[in-house]
This record gives sequence, C-alpha cells and structure tokens, in this order.
Amino acid sequence: MTTYPPFGAGLWNFAAYVDRYATDGYGDPRGTLEQIRLAGEVGELSFVDLNYPFSPGVTTDAVARALAEAGLRAIGVTPDIYLREHAKGAFTNPDGAKRASARAIMDGAADAVRALGAKYVKIWPGQDGFDYPFQADYAELSRLAVDGMADLANAHSDLKFVIEYKPREPRTHMFWGSAAKTILGIQRMGVGNVGVLLDFGHAMFGGESPAESAQLLIDHGLLWGMDVNDNYRGWDDDMMVGSLHWVEALEFFHVLRKNRWEGVWQLDQFPFREEPVENARLSIRFLKTLWRALDALDDAALAAAQERQDALAATRIAQDAIFAAGAGGN
Repeated sequence: MTTYPPFGAGLWNFAAYVDRYATDGYGDPRGTLEQIRLAGEVGELSFVDLNYPFSPGVTTDAVARALAEAGLRAIGVTPDIYLREHAKGAFTNPDGAKRASARAIMDGAADAVRALGAKYVKIWPGQDGFDYPFQADYAELSRLAVDGMADLANAHSDLKFVIEYKPREPRTHMFWGSAAKTILGIQRMGVGNVGVLLDFGHAMFGGESPAESAQLLIDHGLLWGMDVNDNYRGWDDDMMVGSLHWVEALEFFHVLRKNRWEGVWQLDQFPFREEPVENARLSIRFLKTLWRALDALDDAALAAAQERQDALAATRIAQDAIFAAGAGGN
C-alpha cells in the first residue's frame, strides 16, 4: 500500500468569497469554526493554516477543540496584515501607528502558534510595496521591510517565520516579490528563524519556474514550507492543483524529492464557485497521482537525459511516469 506525504490546506480554502462583481459574496460567510469543520470533512487533510485574528468571539481554546474534533492540526498561523487598515502596508506603512497595529496582530499570531503547537507564523505582507513610479523611496521601503521582519523574528526567537513572496496583487509591485529578492532580504536580516514558503502559483505568476525556485531556496536552506495550486500565469487564480500545469507540478515535486525535502503538501486554493470539500478532495487526488508518478519516474534515465540536456528524452520520461501513475489508482 502506498504511503503518501501529509496533506494540508489553508483554512481559507473553505471560506466564502466576494469580488468586485459579486460584492455580496458567492455564498454565505463562514467563520473559523465552520471552516475547520469543512476541512475535517475532506478526510485526507492532516494540517491547516489558520488566519488570525479568528472570527469574532472565537478563542484559541475553541479553535484547538475544533481542530481536535476534526482530526486536524495547525501547521501555521497567518496574521491578517493585508486588509483595509493596512492598505498602505504593514511593515512599510508610512504611518508608524499603522506599523504598530500590524505588529500587534503579528504578535497575537505568534501567541496562537505557541498555543496551537503550530510550526510557523506565515507572513504574507500583501500591502507592502508600491503602485506608481516615484511613489516610494526604495531604500526606505527596503529598510522598513527588512528591519521590521528582523525585529519581529528577534522578538519571537523561539518560533519560526516564513515569508510567502508574490510579485503583485494587491500592490502592483509587492516588496517580497521573488524567490531571489526574498533570499537577499533574509540574508540582510542576519537571523536564523526566518525562511520562505514557496507558493507554486506565485512562482508561475511571477515568471519563475517553480522547480528552479524550489532548488534555489533549498540551496540556501530556506525552503521551509510550500503551497500548491494552479493558474494561467497571468494572474494568481488559485485554481485546483493540476488544473493546467501537470508537467511543471511533477518537476516541482521531483526537485523536492531529489533533495529529500520533507514537509506538508499544502493546498492554497480559492473555490469561488466550487464546492470547497470536493475541490480539496480532487486536488489531493491529483497530488497522490504525482506521488505515484515520482515512484514511477526513471531517475537514472532522467539524470542521463539532463546531463545531455535532451529535452525530448526528458519529456518522454516525465510523460511515462505520469501515464503510469494515472493507471495506478485514485
């Protein structure tokens, strides 16, 4: 019987959404505890990443009980530092009071990580960056972003922090915008408890090869988490993993296995119109197929093809692995 890696999901996979067209939402709002219940219905999830603060009136103890009842554990806690209050940034906001309020949210998320026994605080400072030429002093922007992250990490030296980079949205230019830029920023911090969470879709959206970015982060000892999804490359569509880019997903996970990277295979998807539980189940079905494809992959033949940079041979080997895995079960 095949033993698969642990699967996880951001709890937002089970939320309801709005956009600038359906401003009343694509479903009734769901609070933290309802999202946990739905995540538990998937049946093959072991971990969830939770937004902080939780829904109004929901305590950390209530979250811990709900997770236990659903058979889930917290892998991370993501502070909501990218909403309207911090529209001009969390770390890089020109208003010191706003920077302080964002820091208070992150400190609360750190306390929740301790209480829930999670692995890390995930930082996605979506509003840190700029939109227009001449809008920002780039040196000051960098100072605020890097020093602010270092101060946070030093204040909670017992915890791990991961930065989830993304090229744009909601800002036209996000500060933590690429794998390389994030590595450079962490090196400037000089701390040992900050790493990177690589989002497969963010890498593609930013014009990166997710597999190459994974290798770069591994080479620097900074790949501490990852999310998987899919998109058309023109936007962060957060579709089901495997919707579009099968071969690149296989290459991504091949790099992880080649480097003996062990961690949770985590979903970051926004099912606006789809039923969220089945959405997660289909994604896990595909991830299990990828796992079997990695077992079927002829590593020696692939290494030989790569040594020759033989694209045709390498493609045939990857296709053979996917086809074999697809016949291997659900």
